Amino acid sequence: MGKTPDFDSVKKASARINEVLKRTPIVESTLLNSWMGHRILFKAECLQTIGAFKIRGAMNFLAKLKEEGRLPSKVVANSSGNHAQAVAYAAAHFGIKATIFASENISPIKAAATKSYGAELKLFATRPEADIAVKEAAEGADTVWIPPFNHEDIIAGQGTAALEALEDEGDVDAVFAPCGGGGLLAGTLLATRALQPNALVIGAEPAEANDASLSLQAGEIVALEHTPVTLADGAATPSVGDVTFELLQQLDDFYEVDELQIAYWTQWLHHLLKLHIEPTCAMTMAAVASWAANTPPGKTALVMLSGGNISQASMAAIWEQDFLLQPPIIDFDDGTEEL
Repeated sequence: MGKTPDFDSVKKASARINEVLKRTPIVESTLLNSWMGHRILFKAECLQTIGAFKIRGAMNFLAKLKEEGRLPSKVVANSSGNHAQAVAYAAAHFGIKATIFASENISPIKAAATKSYGAELKLFATRPEADIAVKEAAEGADTVWIPPFNHEDIIAGQGTAALEALEDEGDVDAVFAPCGGGGLLAGTLLATRALQPNALVIGAEPAEANDASLSLQAGEIVALEHTPVTLADGAATPSVGDVTFELLQQLDDFYEVDELQIAYWTQWLHHLLKLHIEPTCAMTMAAVASWAANTPPGKTALVMLSGGNISQASMAAIWEQDFLLQPPIIDFDDGTEEL
């Protein structure tokens, strides 16, 4: 097992990367607040460099290596998209070569962006094949593997997003984040427990890629036997890692979200926030809606909008049905929700 990070490592990560990356804004919708009966704040990492939070972990990982005089000449990584772009961008920033290993179902827009940052992209039929290939490549001379989530420096870097948001906004009652491999959610937990110890920390993942949910129920890591197919491609990881899982076990609640809900909330957040948001983070609103329906009105929630890189094919699937004719209605009388 790798080393489990703490809040001090998140603070150090913030100091390393805050001058290089954007301090993304927090946005909200008055209409959504009135519907939910709560104030819902969104940390807009879709406006971050490369369009996603992943740049935080990758940049912290390499900045720490440079700090320690251990920066390699080449890095490799395995990713379904946003981590690929993050590693490619961070490697270019530090003037080193990057090779990314991914499955053939990688979002075309994320693949194109990865190559545009100067990285070499190698594609494989399945994610497990890409994962095996990256381990072999990492054994090369002066080569370092930057894992997508299961590493202290990656988790600490991702936690800087929640750190910024909580510094900017102060008191919140609940913090929500999506879960793929668990890096963002684990980092969010560390920042929230330190800065807002009374706030709930709640995760969400696609029901079609519910490895984290199965793992939390079993008390041990459960890997999916199939390659998940979901609109939330950023959360289509086969399993969480041992380092992230240790932190995910401290969550207050966790939700599985079906594909209809993912499409529904992607449409509504695009409409209400006027931001280009990935289904992976829009999915989290299903958990927010459930929390809102079962919580007395007047609370404040923070939602981590993890990214905004969406392929044309995903957009077409999201908009197959128009959900904007059916606004969310939260019924506080009996604690249920209608969508």
